Amino acid sequence: MKIIIERAALLRSLGHVQSVVERRNTIPVLSNVLLNAGNGTLSLVATDMDLEISETVTAEILTPGSATAPAHTLYDIARKLPDGSQVELDATGDVLTLRSGRSNFKLGTLPVADFPEMTHGSWPHQFALKADVLKGLIDRTKFAISTEETRYYLNGIHVHATKGKAGEEPSLRAVATDGHRLARVETPLPEGAAGLPGVIIPRKTVLEVRKLLDEVGDMVEIGLSETKIRFSLGDVTLVSKLIDGTFPDYERVIPAGNDKSLDVDSKLFAAAVDRVATISTEKSRAVKLSLGQGVLTLSATAADAGSASEELEVDYASTPLEIGFNSRYLLDITGQIESGKARLQMADGNSPTIVRDAADASALYVLMPMRV
Repeated sequence: MKIIIERAALLRSLGHVQSVVERRNTIPVLSNVLLNAGNGTLSLVATDMDLEISETVTAEILTPGSATAPAHTLYDIARKLPDGSQVELDATGDVLTLRSGRSNFKLGTLPVADFPEMTHGSWPHQFALKADVLKGLIDRTKFAISTEETRYYLNGIHVHATKGKAGEEPSLRAVATDGHRLARVETPLPEGAAGLPGVIIPRKTVLEVRKLLDEVGDMVEIGLSETKIRFSLGDVTLVSKLIDGTFPDYERVIPAGNDKSLDVDSKLFAAAVDRVATISTEKSRAVKLSLGQGVLTLSATAADAGSASEELEVDYASTPLEIGFNSRYLLDITGQIESGKARLQMADGNSPTIVRDAADASALYVLMPMRV
């Protein structure tokens, strides 16, 4: 294999695929990127056996062929080459030679036959989503994904189609929870997604797709089978295994009788929570909300650091109420409120609270209280 490619094109493609490669691998070839050259294009493939990213880029093909090379090393070299330079890649035997200007690198390769290929199969469910819509679904739920490996079925975003109740349109819904907070976001059901089964997209896949969404065009083609999901974003294709588990019945934890409603400016509220929480040295950084007619008092106490409190004018007309929350969880949720007004719906100090964007019904958050 011998090719010439622009440094910018090579760097961009390597940037997309190398991020899936783990820094430490028990299988040496998984540290490599597979390079396939032919028909005026170079395709780059990287995988960790659960997730595969491939990209096709235009290149001058002098000799078609294939090779594998260390992904992170190749990316670091391309990153440090001068802007606008041309890069020659020449694979002979078990060596890949990279030349650019007066720079010359020789990298060890591993046999192409050793590189694992994910079997893709067919995609019975196929639909398209606008990149901005998919970005919104991910951004407003990913913070609630659990990192607790024992409950592996919570280590991703649960996506499914809803049939739509009376008077409601069917929707595509994304849900994430770690047991302390829950995020549920929906968008009108795209064409072709009716009857979509409930699937759990792993956290690593979610984060890789999110990175790619900043650089692609308007639409993302999505394919689903029983065990895998495929995202096609322009010249980049990402295929991932799904989490083999059952997502809990999240509807059961969304309270129905929360009759005390608080409306507050989300930015002022978040800033006040952040300030008051500074005093708390505990990992949980608990903050207490004391509610009265038209006023909210935020307070925190730490045995060794003292105490803090701050008052805010709010829209609240129910009976007085005291409730405590993990301040970081509260900030994660208020950070998703785009309209500027957050609505908290509460029942009492011991029951889950619903948080919404007062101007956007597509997102709903549930936060468990804590003792303070």
